[in-house]
Amino acid sequence: MPTSFRLRLREERDLASLASLWVASWQEAMPEIDFSARQAWFLEHLATLEAAGAKTICAFDSAAQLSGFVNVDPATSYLDQLAVAPQAKGQGVAHLLLEAARKISPLGLILEVNQDNPRALRFYEKEGFVRIEEGLNPRSGLRTWRLHLSSMSPRS
Repeated sequence: MPTSFRLRLREERDLASLASLWVASWQEAMPEIDFSARQAWFLEHLATLEAAGAKTICAFDSAAQLSGFVNVDPATSYLDQLAVAPQAKGQGVAHLLLEAARKISPLGLILEVNQDNPRALRFYEKEGFVRIEEGLNPRSGLRTWRLHLSSMSPRS
């Protein structure tokens, strides 16, 4: 039976859980990188994004546990973060968060995804994103794909 999730804007009290979820999600996807060591960077990065107008939407399960979040800037259509707790993967949280991002940014979405993150790449392409160019993550040095989702793309 699928779990139901409740969405809301991030609140100050969510920061510790958000940072822990971010570490767990990325550590699972890329175990060779120590994301715990990057937690302070993430919190500062999130604060910078939100100060510039980006919105962070959190998904909570029926037990009020943080299951995922998305961060998107409606002015630039840039989706900077979408993370799902490892125990919540496969339950529709990512799709739900992506739908919330589409509502925040009705003109479309742009994001970067690591080329060696096949699960994320499959998810985004299944959701209608298309590859528009290659890039390089300045922090990790890993190759990325810049993806675009048009506002005209059909919803899954």
